[in-house]
Amino acid sequence: MLLRLNKIIQAPGSVPFTHTMDLHDLVIGAQCPVAEPVEASGVIRNVAGSDGVLELSGEARTNLHCTCDRCARPFERDYTIPLHAVLTTEIQEEEDEWTFLLEDDCADLDDIILTSFVFGLDMQLLCQEDCAGLCPECGKNLNDGPCGCVKEADPRLAALAQLLNKNTD
Repeated sequence: MLLRLNKIIQAPGSVPFTHTMDLHDLVIGAQCPVAEPVEASGVIRNVAGSDGVLELSGEARTNLHCTCDRCARPFERDYTIPLHAVLTTEIQEEEDEWTFLLEDDCADLDDIILTSFVFGLDMQLLCQEDCAGLCPECGKNLNDGPCGCVKEADPRLAALAQLLNKNTD
């Protein structure tokens, strides 16, 4: 969605926005976690006056439908990310990924929201912060409790284990 900003490019002021995006086909890792629409809202301000640089702030929210990257359990989570961007009529050489070019005095909200959404997602989608994952031996979900597997000692520490066994005898 293009948002026309010609009223505030050369004069102080603000323009509020709300936008809904469908990102159901966005692939993150091996999954498409965004089954529901992304609702974004905020405001674009010209706080500097007549220099053609605007500031966007707001937030985007949706409900993620994912499979945990550690334990493979499906889960849902409310997800909200802040939106912050600088909109400008001219791109300077040292600009970063949070600076967006205005084209014909319009901001491309789809591009800004998508960029913020992708950069804001965690590298791993986890059902909980301290997800214990799966046992590498039997495959049991360790979030449900310990498994009955006996852990093999590291062969590099065998000599230390012998010393410890002598001390307990």
